[in-house]
Amino acid sequence: MRVKKGMIAGLFTIALIITLVVGFVGYNRNKARDTLAGQIAALSPGNGPPETIEGLRTAIKAYEAKIAMQVKDTAQTGVYYKILANRLQDRGLHGEALEALEKAIYYTPTDPALHYMVGVSAGIMAKSALNFKDKYYTLAEEGYLRAISLDERYVRPLYGLGVLYTFELGRSREAIPYLSRSLAISPDVDTMFVLARSYYMIEAYQEAAEVYKQIIGFTKDPVKQNEAQANRQMVLDIIHG
Repeated sequence: MRVKKGMIAGLFTIALIITLVVGFVGYNRNKARDTLAGQIAALSPGNGPPETIEGLRTAIKAYEAKIAMQVKDTAQTGVYYKILANRLQDRGLHGEALEALEKAIYYTPTDPALHYMVGVSAGIMAKSALNFKDKYYTLAEEGYLRAISLDERYVRPLYGLGVLYTFELGRSREAIPYLSRSLAISPDVDTMFVLARSYYMIEAYQEAAEVYKQIIGFTKDPVKQNEAQANRQMVLDIIHG
């Protein structure tokens, strides 16, 4: 009889443990379900969770469309800031253009054109804001380099960086690879002139004379032909003493 009582007590204890475990698991499941239901309710019309699978599917479709619209609106906001920056640049308001570009880049950070535009406006601001010129020149360089990193064949920042290094920062040697890359992608007389000047600035006179010769044969503009011929003759005079 004592054994039976012990067995009964043991069985009772096991049953109690099982009940507690099942209750705990059920509580956690209900808690998770309640949390999920609350999340669905927050996203559902009327803040009420769908009661059926079909209702849940309908809610998902409705909010997928809403999310898609939000993504589209966000992208459009970036486009508007880009247009605003462009118009501010056209009016010479480069400080305000930089503010608009910062917001545009927030929405579309991988658009190389935005970073090129930063380089342009920052370079111009450096010439007018003398107390902050180093800051703006650094920003201009970063803008061009970022644009190039996003699109290696984007000739505008390649050219812009070449101009910045040659005429503003006294780093003509660093300009040469970028200008050469730009010309390899798209031959352009203005880029040729900057490249020739870069060679001249580092006293690579033979290379400068060769680029001026290329300009004469490349352009059909008589004014630029005459300018290139005059510059080439000056460089040849230096070479020959």
